Amino acid sequence: MGLRGPKALPANVHLLRNNPSKKPLASLFDEFRPEVDIPKVPPWLWAEAKKEWKRITPELKRYGLISQLDRAALVMYCQAWSEYVWLKQKLSEAMANAEIGREAAKAQGKDWFGDDGFKITTANGGFSYSPYGVAAKRAGDEVAKYLQAFGLSPSSRGRVTTGTSPQGKLFDDDSEWD
Repeated sequence: MGLRGPKALPANVHLLRNNPSKKPLASLFDEFRPEVDIPKVPPWLWAEAKKEWKRITPELKRYGLISQLDRAALVMYCQAWSEYVWLKQKLSEAMANAEIGREAAKAQGKDWFGDDGFKITTANGGFSYSPYGVAAKRAGDEVAKYLQAFGLSPSSRGRVTTGTSPQGKLFDDDSEWD
């Protein structure tokens, strides 16, 4: 079972609203903010996922919304995006092939009762949705979930605080610890 109640508000929202929840100020100022940094892209990601990684990470860094801790979530987002793109391409191909079949039947003077690429005729004469369309819908939902987690959807942007990391390195020179 998940957490109950609304999502916790960031410290700056509590302060802007005059701290209506009466949280101790020390807890508001001690909010965890990991160092802003872009994790390395895993070599096994699909090509489209790597493109999305390279597109989105500079923006996340620019607004202080990414750290090394976010690597797994970023991998899942980019891979879901890649799957979504691949499935939409496959669905477009199926729809184009169906259109070619429709045109060929029309040229022969026949009625077209075949698939349209999005819906597939079943053996008993009914229809089912294309597996590409169904999987693309699920991948799209997964992409939306990760966009919300990173504060990249319009509705989730208001719940995100940006900023630089107050935590930097503890020591300027690590040589004495080698």
